[in-house]
Amino acid sequence: MAKQQVKINWLENMAFSAEVNGHKIILDATENVGGENRGPRPKPLMLTALAGCTGMDVVSILKKMRVNVDGFNVYVEGDLTEEHPKQFTQMHVIYEFKGKNLPVEKLQKAVNLSEERYCGVSAMYRKAIGLTSEIRIIEN
Repeated sequence: MAKQQVKINWLENMAFSAEVNGHKIILDATENVGGENRGPRPKPLMLTALAGCTGMDVVSILKKMRVNVDGFNVYVEGDLTEEHPKQFTQMHVIYEFKGKNLPVEKLQKAVNLSEERYCGVSAMYRKAIGLTSEIRIIEN
């Protein structure tokens, strides 16, 4: 089993510096809880992890299928509880493709392969919360 590790260093107040794959990310809280809003909060990065994981899969799969799109965006919406510990109960992924005469079946297949086979983030999240998705196509 392969291990991955992330280290964060406390900077000051509520700010931390994280090193991920050799890249630095500043995490911080909002001013009303003692932070300075110098970077994102941890929970939205969970949404980012899902969007990045599945997005990279879909792009890779579409390249292998020789499907060219003019643009591709992934949006992830998360429903967060009101009470502590605040946690996601549901996430919804929106795959937005831009182009002309895009092959819908191939787009759907690429999304399905990511969600069901390749994206480790969605596989892990699916064990804990509800995950749904949709495909949107914007014709140029």
